[in-house]
Amino acid sequence: MFSDIRSFTELSEDMTPKENFDFINHYLGYMEPVIRKNNGFIDKFIGDSIMALFHEKVDDAIDAAIEMRHALNMFNLDRVDQGRPTIDSGIGIHTGNLMLGVVGGEGRMDGTVISDAVNLASRLEGLSKIYRTSIIISEDTLIKLEEPSKYNFRFLDIARVKGKKEAVYVFEVLDGEPDEVKLLKIETKSLFGNGIDHYKNKRFEDALKVFSEIVKINQRDSVAAFYVNRCKNNIQRGIPDDWSGIEVFDAK
Repeated sequence: MFSDIRSFTELSEDMTPKENFDFINHYLGYMEPVIRKNNGFIDKFIGDSIMALFHEKVDDAIDAAIEMRHALNMFNLDRVDQGRPTIDSGIGIHTGNLMLGVVGGEGRMDGTVISDAVNLASRLEGLSKIYRTSIIISEDTLIKLEEPSKYNFRFLDIARVKGKKEAVYVFEVLDGEPDEVKLLKIETKSLFGNGIDHYKNKRFEDALKVFSEIVKINQRDSVAAFYVNRCKNNIQRGIPDDWSGIEVFDAK
C-alpha cells in the first residue's frame, strides 16, 4: 500500500519547517494506528507518503485503506477547529511477491523491500491523482480478497503505467468515500459500467451521454467527470487507428 497527501508541496510552502514536521507527525498519528490495527506494518515514511505492507491477507489492506479515509475525516475536523484548510489523500494497493532485506554500504545500511509489485502499488497511488479517486486497487488484489462481498467497488480502467510492459486492470474501492457520495456511486454503478463499455468500444458519443447523466445525479463523482472530459477530447481530437482501450501513462 502507498498513501500520499494531495498537493502537499503547495501546502508546505505556507508552513515553516517546524510546522511541516508538526503537521506530518499529527497526520501520521492518525494513520499509523489504523495500519497497525489491521495487521499491517509501515516499511517507511517518504515525506508525507506512507508505504505499508500487509502479509496476512489482502482484506487487511482494504480495511486499513477504508479506515484511513475515515481517520482523515477526523484529522480534517481538527484542521477546521484550528482554522486551517482540509486535506485529501490517495491510496494505491497491489498484491504480489516481494523481498524484504537490507541495502546499503559499510557506512549506511537500511531495511527496505524490492519488488515489481511494490513499484506497481506506487504507480496505482499515482493514478488515484489522475482519476481523482481515493482508493485504487489492482485486479490481482481484487481476486485475492477472501470476502469480496464486504466491499463496494467498480471497474475503473485498463492502464499501462510507467515502467510496465503489461497493462493492469484497475478498480475503485467506493467504501472510502463520504456516505452520500458512496451511496450515489453504488446507485449508478451499472450505469457507469455501461459508460465504460461504450468508451472501450469507441462509442464516445454514447459514453459521453452516460457519464454526463451520472454527473447530473452525483456532481461529486469525479471519476465520471474525468471520463466526460476524456470523451470530449477523443471526439474532438480523435484516437489512433490501433487504439485498444488501454490508457498509457508515462508519468509516475
